[in-house]
Amino acid sequence: MANPFREAWLRFEDPLTLFVRAATKLHSLWLRYTYPFAYTGRNLSIHFSCTLHRPSASQIRLGDSVIIGRDSLLYIVPDEVADVKLAIDDNCVLGARSVISAKNLIHIEQDVVTGTSVLIQDHQHTHQELDIPIRYQGVTAGGRIRIERGCWIGQGAIIVCNEGEIVIGNNSVIGANAMVARSLPPYSVVVCNPSVALKQFDRIKARTG
Repeated sequence: MANPFREAWLRFEDPLTLFVRAATKLHSLWLRYTYPFAYTGRNLSIHFSCTLHRPSASQIRLGDSVIIGRDSLLYIVPDEVADVKLAIDDNCVLGARSVISAKNLIHIEQDVVTGTSVLIQDHQHTHQELDIPIRYQGVTAGGRIRIERGCWIGQGAIIVCNEGEIVIGNNSVIGANAMVARSLPPYSVVVCNPSVALKQFDRIKARTG
């Protein structure tokens, strides 16, 4: 005989997830109201396991309904410049275990979604000195990265800029584990490592056809 109480219970999620949600909600509110962000929008959700250093918050701007997944890292390279170096616009989702490391400027526009373990970095480690461990050599001057509206970045993808500016055109797709070190036009689909432009959508044809 069916147990109505058990069936009703199974329709709900594991109750332990409520604790995770509550911890994330409290953590998000704590960050929003106690960290000196350049700007934070509404409905911010930053998982409680995310790493973010308080002194660098003043160089980060977060829009409305931004979601940052578990075990992610938002890192700002410390220097004398006090400008905003990381901007994440409205309705963006950063997947679990992702890393954003900004020295100059990384701008992620509205409605960008990433998979898990994505790396976005606008600089690299210096490694020219053969007699000095790389960890002590600092980082390169780097460049800037702008990911335009509506892009999808797959699991394990890497976007790195060591000089100039990289622009990922709007509504582009970067496939899983692809490495991107150059600009892409809008509606691109990129796969493999190093990245190969698989195709580019025709916006006009897509609307009329």
